[in-house]
Amino acid sequence: MDRTAQLITRSAERSIAYDPPGSSHPLHVGAARVLNGNWTGASTVPSRGLYPHQWSWDSGFIAIGLRHLSPLRAQTELETLLAAQWGDGRIPHIVFNPSVPLDAYFPSPDFWRSSSAGHTAGAPRTVQTSGIVQPPVHALAAWLVHRADPGLSRARGFLARVYPRLAAWHRYLLHRRDLGGGGLASVVHPWEQGMDNSPAWDLPLSRVTPAPARSFRRADLDHGAAEDRPTDLDYGRYVRLATDYRDAGYADGGGKFAVEDPAFNALLIASEHALARIAAELGAPGTARHARAERLTAALVERLWDPASGMFLCRDLRAPAADGRGALIPERTVSGLIPLLLPDLPRDLVAMLVGTVCGPHFGLGTSTRLLPSYDLLGEAFDPHRYWRGPAWFNTAWLLERGLRTHGRRRQADTLRESVLELAGATDFAEYVDPYTGEACGATGFSWTAALALDLLHSDTAVTLGTTVTADMELKGLKGLKGGDRR
Repeated sequence: MDRTAQLITRSAERSIAYDPPGSSHPLHVGAARVLNGNWTGASTVPSRGLYPHQWSWDSGFIAIGLRHLSPLRAQTELETLLAAQWGDGRIPHIVFNPSVPLDAYFPSPDFWRSSSAGHTAGAPRTVQTSGIVQPPVHALAAWLVHRADPGLSRARGFLARVYPRLAAWHRYLLHRRDLGGGGLASVVHPWEQGMDNSPAWDLPLSRVTPAPARSFRRADLDHGAAEDRPTDLDYGRYVRLATDYRDAGYADGGGKFAVEDPAFNALLIASEHALARIAAELGAPGTARHARAERLTAALVERLWDPASGMFLCRDLRAPAADGRGALIPERTVSGLIPLLLPDLPRDLVAMLVGTVCGPHFGLGTSTRLLPSYDLLGEAFDPHRYWRGPAWFNTAWLLERGLRTHGRRRQADTLRESVLELAGATDFAEYVDPYTGEACGATGFSWTAALALDLLHSDTAVTLGTTVTADMELKGLKGLKGGDRR
């Protein structure tokens, strides 16, 4: 029996026995309906139509919410994803379901050719995947899932089995992807950062010759309006970058696109802290990992903090620069606010970030109902076009946790209330208009349901001097303590 079949069988045998009691709260019921409807038996699709496979960072966020419904299923979600890990440590951004027709999603398995083009990098032979990655939220998710039911986790050896894979994933990012030499991980494709169509990519993408339009067919336009999706020109550049990466055997370092992104690295740092907690749970010291996380936080500040903008910016490593470090990209995106998640940020930076969150560029608590993905005052702002202005629930969750970590209870409460209200009102939309809250993209979206469920069930108590939530302690995610079932 292969690994996926084992997981499906185990889930079917044990899920009822380990499901915690449900809740009659309408949002809980609705979120559970979405997550159950998108469950395949071993993982959860983001949405049945537009995204019919397993996505990497989606599964991390989904597991965080699933822990409130079934800790076993949350563990299975992560185990299924990690079973598709490559030999070099990378976790692919898509794990393809072989029962889904090839034309249901593009790029499909026959585009990525993972088992052949990725052979040198150790791509698995028994499952088809993409060759690029997504933000490393997985160790954070694994720790929170463990805390949801430590007894079940220990009985199944959950952390002992996932820890080596998560450690290999971080090694890959910290070594193979340190393309700028400053300690931070780089993304080599806009899809890797997760905010696919962000205006931050416009300048680095302008140097990429697009693939001919006749060389691919966009399945996404079968499920969404063209005016809400990336343009054909942008898509042609995405395809060109992915094609070149594939044809180079998925070797890192030689592509035309290489960007250090603040959100990607903030999640890596948060997950390093989580790995330290996992190591301690397994009886090993986590001191080195906490120290590494602190060094990465310092590198993040040194390389990506921009005082003039009052936030972090992306660094384009392929842009000409006198010091050879590339250049900061002068676009304010929600990615540059995500480092609020980190407990070791200097206090003055925290104050400036909170000011930016609540100021005219993002408008939390004043002009917007949910934090936009891009600068409200930016030239490229569009309240409906994919990642060029709409508000997303996963970034709202990260910022709510970050605000609460730094004792900004009023702003965190505002954001939490907006997430819960809009998730329910839009039938768990993929994203929304930041001004009106109008649903955009798919509905019944898994991470929206999962993260609304997590906020619904999370403790929001704050103790003076130290922020304490169900998921985080202030110092070091020394850090990520809660998630116990209530």
